[in-house]
Amino acid sequence: MRSSNLFFAFLVMTLVSACGSGGGTSSTTSTTSTGGTDTTTTTTASNVLTVTVNGSLCSSSTSSSYPNKPCVSVTICSPGTSTCQTVNDILLDTGSYGLRIFNTALTGVTLTQVASDGGGSLAECVQFGDGSQLWGPVMTADVVLGGEDAVQMPIQVINSGFGTLPATCSSADASPSAAGFNGILGVGLFAEDCGTDCRDYADNRQYYSVSGTSTVASVAPLASQVINPVAALPVDNNGVIVTLPTVATAGATSATGSLTLGIGTQTNNVPSSVTAYPSDQYAEFLTTYNGTSYYGFLDTGSNGLFFPSTSLLPACTVPGYSDWFCPSTTQSLTAVNAGYAGSPSGTVAFTIGNAITMFNTSNAVFPALGGPMSGGFDWGLPFFLGRTVYVGIDNKTSTLGTGPYWAY
Repeated sequence: MRSSNLFFAFLVMTLVSACGSGGGTSSTTSTTSTGGTDTTTTTTASNVLTVTVNGSLCSSSTSSSYPNKPCVSVTICSPGTSTCQTVNDILLDTGSYGLRIFNTALTGVTLTQVASDGGGSLAECVQFGDGSQLWGPVMTADVVLGGEDAVQMPIQVINSGFGTLPATCSSADASPSAAGFNGILGVGLFAEDCGTDCRDYADNRQYYSVSGTSTVASVAPLASQVINPVAALPVDNNGVIVTLPTVATAGATSATGSLTLGIGTQTNNVPSSVTAYPSDQYAEFLTTYNGTSYYGFLDTGSNGLFFPSTSLLPACTVPGYSDWFCPSTTQSLTAVNAGYAGSPSGTVAFTIGNAITMFNTSNAVFPALGGPMSGGFDWGLPFFLGRTVYVGIDNKTSTLGTGPYWAY
């Protein structure tokens, strides 16, 4: 991940996890408007978290001009106590699994170090699709999502100064301003950020044992791994629903939506008129674009639509902006998404505009922002604007079927 690089392509599509808890229901109210300024949806239910895209939950010290950044807040408590701290500026990421927060943002709580299999301290290196890395110890915390009860689980406390950095994390982000956020809430299709591979093999390039200045590769029991916090909830644990308002093609300064916990578990999260697209073990389905089929995935942690370019979509030629498309006029395009085995399928319409033109406005939320990527189709944050997207966790069942699946 990369955040302080203002207009850097955000290709978040790997590992990560976080927390949550159970609770009752309450009413949900929403109002949506579109335009050149703010776009707002207000939610109040206990299983609902507010999401702001470049809004009040995003820190100006880390967001700067970084566009299409969805933020939530989470509450962290010292294990078994009522000593808690709410942390804003947490990137909502459907492309990873787990909760990760910088140590410098956790000033009001004391967490418990998770021991490694070899007797040292368990630590983790997470590498993301854009080449960024996060490093730090795995620690036990009580985590609160929305208005639900606290659940105890392992999280990663991001700290590049912990022990000795392994080679796989030699360029780990050192601060929230370097990363562009205080932390990440990974709520993707799987419950664990590594699973049996890290349980069974020490050479997994993800988990390590730290003793003093010694850092060595380590296995990590499933119970010690950083996990998707939604999957750990006693209720509302079969997935999440991301709802963001429509934003005009020219963009908006910010937008506000919601993250609803659970699918079909409460009166406020019952699916209606949506299609579920089963994914494979890599959280991918099929996207056919311009006559070619690619792997595809839905990722709020990517701040644009990234896919193989065509002659209609030249990359920007201004130095420093080659990660973005700069067509002379806004292009209306279509693709076909399908389950990983080829069905069901459905056509998706989208637009790609000139990134430089967008960046030269005062807006920060852009539904037509995209850039070139070879070999795959990353449906980033713009895909979610104006949609309600369902993220069905692996082996969890709802009326949409058994996960993993994407639905909208």
